[in-house]
Amino acid sequence: MTRFSEAYELLHSAFAIPLAGALAFAALRLARAARRRDVLRLDSRPVGPARAGRILGLVGLFLAASAVVALGVYALLEYVGSR
Repeated sequence: MTRFSEAYELLHSAFAIPLAGALAFAALRLARAARRRDVLRLDSRPVGPARAGRILGLVGLFLAASAVVALGVYALLEYVGSR
């Protein structure tokens, strides 16, 4: 989006990274709680939703981590370019 609009900079996306990380951790905790609850049940329900929540939580966490790395590289290139 920053390519097409002059009103936004790449650094504006930095505000969403902590939110993405927090939501990813919340998804992981909820998936863990669902899996524990399913293990304690007597009937054998599939753990598919818990597994999907864990996978999506990990994907969100990896995306947040890659965004942090991208902003770090951007800051490094801006620093080196301004010298």
